[in-house]
Amino acid sequence: MIRVAFLRGMNLGNRRITNAELGEQFERLGFASVATFQAAGNVVFEAGDASEEELVGRIGSGLAAGLGYPVPTVLREAAELRAIAAAEPFEAAVTAVAGKLQVLLLAAAPPASVRNAVLEHAGDEDRLAFGPRELYWLPSGRTTDSDLDLKAIESALGLQTMRTRGTIERLVAKHLPA
Repeated sequence: MIRVAFLRGMNLGNRRITNAELGEQFERLGFASVATFQAAGNVVFEAGDASEEELVGRIGSGLAAGLGYPVPTVLREAAELRAIAAAEPFEAAVTAVAGKLQVLLLAAAPPASVRNAVLEHAGDEDRLAFGPRELYWLPSGRTTDSDLDLKAIESALGLQTMRTRGTIERLVAKHLPA
């Protein structure tokens, strides 16, 4: 089964790893058909029938041992990523005048109470919508110019990592064609 690991906090500060080195780490962990995508910690690999929980544990402990620091990991199956790439969480009229669609990939689906609390942060400048295990964020401009309280949202949602939808679309097109 093809999976994609989205690693949080890669190539930030003094933590630097090349795609080749990251791929070698995954191969060392016994994964097959390893391919990295961009320099942000996106790794496509084959993992057999292991559960998501088993894989996250294996990747987390293996990368911590190999790199010397913890690497929070969010996994998705190929079908899930194809669905994210195809999703239209906001009306076309809104997306035509907004910034880049961001996808917060969540480690787990949040309960309804957490979803409702997070959605209270939305407004005309920062639209939010949930997928099964994703939070879509459509800022009106650049993410760095937004007043959205990302710290509160991240605290409520637990482990997650963010990519643009464009990144996910390109990853799917290159490594996960239907």
